[in-house]
Amino acid sequence: MAYRNGNYSAFYVDEPFKESNLGAYAAKDFVSYNLLRAWKADDSSFPFVDSHDKTYNVRDGSDWEDTLKPRLHERLNNSKNIILFLSSVTKNSRALREEIEYGINTSGLPVIVIYPEFKEKSDIVTSSGDLRKQVKDLWDNLPVFRNSMSNVPTLHIPMKKNLIEKALNNSDFMINTKTNSSTYFFDL
Repeated sequence: MAYRNGNYSAFYVDEPFKESNLGAYAAKDFVSYNLLRAWKADDSSFPFVDSHDKTYNVRDGSDWEDTLKPRLHERLNNSKNIILFLSSVTKNSRALREEIEYGINTSGLPVIVIYPEFKEKSDIVTSSGDLRKQVKDLWDNLPVFRNSMSNVPTLHIPMKKNLIEKALNNSDFMINTKTNSSTYFFDL
């Protein structure tokens, strides 16, 4: 049985993806993922355990079915949750669809959704306690997420370090201790 202590980060980048390509570092969702990595590098107590570091990297020219897809599955199988970066630039790529489909519908991983374009809780949730329309509209960028999110607990938060840290420490959003499937956010 896999030791599920990683946080699987799912984000959109143009395909084919090459981390060494400067274009990847300018992609909004990838920049947000790199910020988590930087916070961890700066403070070892920051509770981010990068599942992408748990297996060897693969080259872009690798075969999708024989190499890339199995590597995604292996990383997801070693993860306790998914951190999904969802923004206005997120597109419904093959890799992102596979990560969400397998992660939610096969592995049952809870999802922490980070919205890089929103900085405050009030950007996510109205004063009456409903998710804002502009948040829900982003779900259309990734239909597999929109259609599957009711299968697992999902926590929706802005790109704010203290809220991300709180989310990563929250046992309700970890595979072995997850709460009921529903949509959650931190109280205002």
